[in-house]
Formats: sequence, structure tokens, C-alpha cells
Amino acid sequence: MKKFIYTLALIFSLGISFNSAQAADKPAKNPTELTAEQAVKLEKIKTRVEEIRDMDKSNLTKAERKALRNELRELKGQARAVSGGVYLSVGAIIIIILLLILIL
Repeated sequence: MKKFIYTLALIFSLGISFNSAQAADKPAKNPTELTAEQAVKLEKIKTRVEEIRDMDKSNLTKAERKALRNELRELKGQARAVSGGVYLSVGAIIIIILLLILIL
């Protein structure tokens, strides 16, 4: 039984490393084209983030810094929604792998 588990772990690790090596050789895909409205919205988000980055935060209160952090998180979420794309966290990938192991 241990040999089977070790063999299975070896196959998965080799498969993952092989896919990573292939992915490194491929050129990056072209990003999806944004409409004019989406491009304007994304540019507004970028300028606001740059304004926040250039701000002097040393004289802000704790509540103001927290409000800035929350605003940056919201802007990040909006930027992801505008640009599109699918994101998987490491936890989600681990759960998917575990489910595949249990099913197979």
C-alpha cells in the first residue's frame, strides 16, 4: 500500500513539474481587449492608486489609514472585475487535487 501511495505521489509531482516546464516555454497570451469604457475605468483606478501611493501617510490617523487600505482593496477588486480572468488560490488548487485523488 505504501508503494502505491509513493508511486501516486511521484506521478503527481512529475506531472506538475512537467506542466510547469511546458508553461515556461510558451509565450504569454495576448490580454483580452478592453472596451473604451472599461479602459477609462481602469485608468481612473490606476490614477487613484498612484495618488494613494504618493500620499504622505505619516500624519494620518489610524482610522484614515484603515480607510485607505479598504479603498485599495475595493479598487483591486474592481480592477480584477474589469480586466477579467479566473484566479485560483493555492487552497483551491490543493482541494481540487485532493478531490481528484479521492475520486481516482
